[in-house]
Amino acid sequence: MAPREPKIERSLTLHLRGDWGAANLHRICGWIAQELADRCGPHTRIATWNSRGMADAVHAVGRGEVDIAMTTPAAFATAALDGRGIYADEHYPELRALGVLPQRDRLVVAVRRSFGVSTFAELRAAKPALRVATSVNDGGNHVGLAAHAVLDRAGADIVGWGGEFLSDERPFESFDHVLEGRADAIVHEAVMLPAWQQFGADMNFLEVEPDVLDSLWADFAWPASDVAEGFFPGAPAFRTLDFSDFLVLTRSDLPEDVAYAVAWVLGETREVIERQYRHIPPERSPVTYPLDPVAIGRTPVPLHPGAAAYFDQL
Repeated sequence: MAPREPKIERSLTLHLRGDWGAANLHRICGWIAQELADRCGPHTRIATWNSRGMADAVHAVGRGEVDIAMTTPAAFATAALDGRGIYADEHYPELRALGVLPQRDRLVVAVRRSFGVSTFAELRAAKPALRVATSVNDGGNHVGLAAHAVLDRAGADIVGWGGEFLSDERPFESFDHVLEGRADAIVHEAVMLPAWQQFGADMNFLEVEPDVLDSLWADFAWPASDVAEGFFPGAPAFRTLDFSDFLVLTRSDLPEDVAYAVAWVLGETREVIERQYRHIPPERSPVTYPLDPVAIGRTPVPLHPGAAAYFDQL
């Protein structure tokens, strides 16, 4: 039997928080808003606020500034439950999940092959003065946060060796630094985007050492994952930091019928979002389709009881 379709008679006013405005999180918010509004009272209004889609989104929903927020990577939000890392001064045990949308992503470290460096051990021995493209390390951007954590724990003293960071907000600026010759290395995610195929053949991809990955898991519950051989041009398989999945985040005080309805939308109207990505092969898509409703319910943050009521029917 199919899960019960929601019908909320009252009209709602809800605030969602997506990304900068033109990327995947905003698109997902638009999908949720459309399908949810179709099943609520006639005067329902749902707004999507601009965001970075990272720690700022977690803070926004935790502080009650919005009802629902999207954040990525999903695992990074778990630290906000008990106050680890950047959430040491402000944490939110009442955070709950409505679902998780799969995005198979990794944070990777790549250095131009002309430097003759293919491992972190070789990097520490050579101490090259690198211009490293990555995101800003301001405590809110997860890419910059993770990039500096990996490099610091791996003993890569970029500035101390005479190098510099070229720090920007979004990945596209970082890709341009590499493509236009301003950067010698890059530490970033969004590995499915075409720019990596444009410059990847000129790069060595450095495997993150086990002790670094183990320490990031122990301290923050940041998981590790593999990159398959040949995913980047001519690159062998290697292990690095996982940077996967879009988490749909709320608080425990969201009404149960609304939480159920959002979870139902994620699981039962997935065709609406899938068809927006089917022109891209699944392994290169920013949303890894086909979506599996059971997998959508496997969230790193505890499910809201209303959302759990939907996933329990599967």
